[in-house]
Amino acid sequence: MVRSVRGSRLAGALLSVLALTLTASGCGGGGGDGGGGSGGGGTDAERTHQDKRAGAASGAGADRVEPLAAVPKPELPATVASADGRKVTVTSADRVVPLTGSLSEIVFTLGLGKQVVARDITATFEQAEKLPVITRAHDVSAEGVLSLRPTLVIADTTTGPAEAIGQIRDAGIPLVVVEPAKSLADVGKRIDTVAAMLGVKAAGDELRRRTEDRIAAVQKDIPEPEAGKRPRVAFLYLRGSAAVYLLGGARSGASSLLEAAGAVDAGKESGLSKDFTPITSEALVKAAPDAILVMTKGLESVGGIDGLVKIPGVAETPAGMDRKVVSYADGVLLNYGPRTDEVLRSIVEQLYGNGK
Repeated sequence: MVRSVRGSRLAGALLSVLALTLTASGCGGGGGDGGGGSGGGGTDAERTHQDKRAGAASGAGADRVEPLAAVPKPELPATVASADGRKVTVTSADRVVPLTGSLSEIVFTLGLGKQVVARDITATFEQAEKLPVITRAHDVSAEGVLSLRPTLVIADTTTGPAEAIGQIRDAGIPLVVVEPAKSLADVGKRIDTVAAMLGVKAAGDELRRRTEDRIAAVQKDIPEPEAGKRPRVAFLYLRGSAAVYLLGGARSGASSLLEAAGAVDAGKESGLSKDFTPITSEALVKAAPDAILVMTKGLESVGGIDGLVKIPGVAETPAGMDRKVVSYADGVLLNYGPRTDEVLRSIVEQLYGNGK
């Protein structure tokens, strides 16, 4: 439905837990095509309605970015600080290669999409889909990048391998590394950073204000919690085909988004201080989520809500019993960029929509 997860925070975290997860099948539980467990409460008609509601609000609409109305004219050269401690001077933004989907999203939304000559596999939004795919997040080909004669390459701190980054720099191509976004507080800073290297500071200011204003507008419409109790939401990362079932903790990247939606990150609140841990019945019972947040492809990979509640422990949680699932597009959910207001609005609608 939308792109696979390779967001910089999540991809790095997964590498550190994947081996553990694959050897812990007893803890990880079964996927959507097997295993026992309850199918959740409610009649068949109620379950069908809940499934449709989750799909309708999951970011399944047009996958497009919304560029600024006016196309900015880069004012270059610009010398900027790269996150790896270097100073980089950019003299041209005529041929830009962003090495992650989230960075592509910012460049296009600033109005400079026509200058982008290639994309990472995670940049699947409509305006970028016809560009050649030359990178796969942590598998950057220096030869592929250099073949496009870029005048600027943009990476983040998790982009690699390091040898490829070094080869691009050795060829004399300006390459700027930026810090990945981890929370709503990083949205404006990341936009400003990209705008500065492209020489379009005024456009960056405009986009930052637009994005922050839209996020604030969504938050104004969040209902007051019933009896003062905020909903507890657990973020699960699922890949049924690879038997990967992970529960997000304080460093998963989802906490800021959930808290902005007026919710409690159930994994973080239950004491999970790291990024992800293999799902166990005990961990889910302790987290006691009222709702479960998942990425769209992850939910599909376990067979939808019917498959999700078969993962050991899920059906015993309030979320599992109520089949309360919140989903959004993989490559957009944790981007913390120009479309975060859309993500936040969808989460709010799914959490508080009362089935409407």
